[in-house]
Amino acid sequence: MARILSIDYGKKRTGIAVTDPLQIIAGGLATVSTSELFEWLKAYLAKEPVERIIIGEPRQPNGQPSENLARVQQFVSRWRKAIPQVPIEYFDERFTSVLAHQAMLDGGLRKKARQDKALVDEISATIILEDYLRSRK
Repeated sequence: MARILSIDYGKKRTGIAVTDPLQIIAGGLATVSTSELFEWLKAYLAKEPVERIIIGEPRQPNGQPSENLARVQQFVSRWRKAIPQVPIEYFDERFTSVLAHQAMLDGGLRKKARQDKALVDEISATIILEDYLRSRK
């Protein structure tokens, strides 16, 4: 079986998470500069089989699009044209950053570690992927 990869796409940084090959467990993989994301993903796909990519769909709590949605849509469009054999689909990412901060608190991370935005992005991508996996059951 191939892995499922998730993306928490940000203006500067992007968090990435991935499942195990059996698609049971989601875990944080990396945080990369958004400007390097496309090439990073291509390199990862050259090493690991990926069935699909789940990308967080940024919306405000009331369901309206957030300011980042246009950037995400541009990335998705570029991906679908360049690498159509690996489907990419949207998944609601509302509240993932809040949940990531709560997970860090619950995990006992010190204040300095909780301020690491790259870690927050990676945890957010993991939460998106966990939610996606739960929604398939």
